[in-house]
Amino acid sequence: IAVATLALASAGAASAYNWPFKPFTKQHPIRGFFGDPRTVYENGILAGAFDGPSSISFHQGVDIAAPNGTPVYPVEDGIVHYVGAATINLITDHEVTFQYFHITPVAGEGERAIAKETVLGYVQPPYGHVHITEIDGSHAVNPLQQGHLTPYRDRTIPRVRGIVVRNLAGDAQAAVGLCGRVELDVDAYDPQPVPVPGAYRGLPVAPALVQWWMTRVGGKTVVPRTTTADFRRRLPRNRRFFAIYAKGTYENSPRFGAQQYTGMPGRYLFLLAGGFDTTKLPNGTYVVSVRVADVRGNHSTRTERISILNAKSGACPVSRPRSAGQP
Repeated sequence: IAVATLALASAGAASAYNWPFKPFTKQHPIRGFFGDPRTVYENGILAGAFDGPSSISFHQGVDIAAPNGTPVYPVEDGIVHYVGAATINLITDHEVTFQYFHITPVAGEGERAIAKETVLGYVQPPYGHVHITEIDGSHAVNPLQQGHLTPYRDRTIPRVRGIVVRNLAGDAQAAVGLCGRVELDVDAYDPQPVPVPGAYRGLPVAPALVQWWMTRVGGKTVVPRTTTADFRRRLPRNRRFFAIYAKGTYENSPRFGAQQYTGMPGRYLFLLAGGFDTTKLPNGTYVVSVRVADVRGNHSTRTERISILNAKSGACPVSRPRSAGQP
């Protein structure tokens, strides 16, 4: 969901606020995190979806699950402004704006809404959630960081499924005997902090922080710790989507062409290094380490070994991107 254009005179830091559903001081399930990939591929999965046209963006808020028809309340006092038939802006007294998507509104345009008292609207069928974006000035900020949405606890640990090596034609490579330029990706996810009911139960969310580094076995660091993604406070611009997520990424319950794969878990591939030049390193065995974390500091690290074997003469196989139409 994109943040609607706003003209705010100034920005103020949000104070801690409660949930938009009753009970207000109880944590509710979240099925979509700040920074999750949002992907719609126009071609079917068997028709070159990842190479075709698409609509992609970073998720600029959180999706809080609730049954259709649940009353939605303002998280802070503010003035109601309509953005669309199912979207409301609530501009607070300190000029932080909250956007509510997927609601059937009942509050009036220009009405002053009171936190925990005024019903803004109801969760719109068939969505089963309300999306909230918190906007500080012109920037969407992460509602899950400390001092914002509360109470919020997360004891789950983000995980790395594996490190993916691909040649520049996009084909997966064995990690043994790498030659020339390769792409390094990581498949990572974060479990839901509170189980979400229905088809989204158990589906992954994105870690808030992805970092990596490389060392030679028994030797020195050859790539210092590098941050690939950091969604802990703000988001990068959407034009940098494929500088952070790698090709092959898709959201939960993804859509490819006319087909919606309801209940299918998303795949979050983060781009560690595109066009990584192995010829800059001596032949040998190296350790790639990836650390993933959430906004509350839960983290894990995974290491995998790769070996580099560049010939003294001659080109490496598929060391350059495949040209259009090349098999």
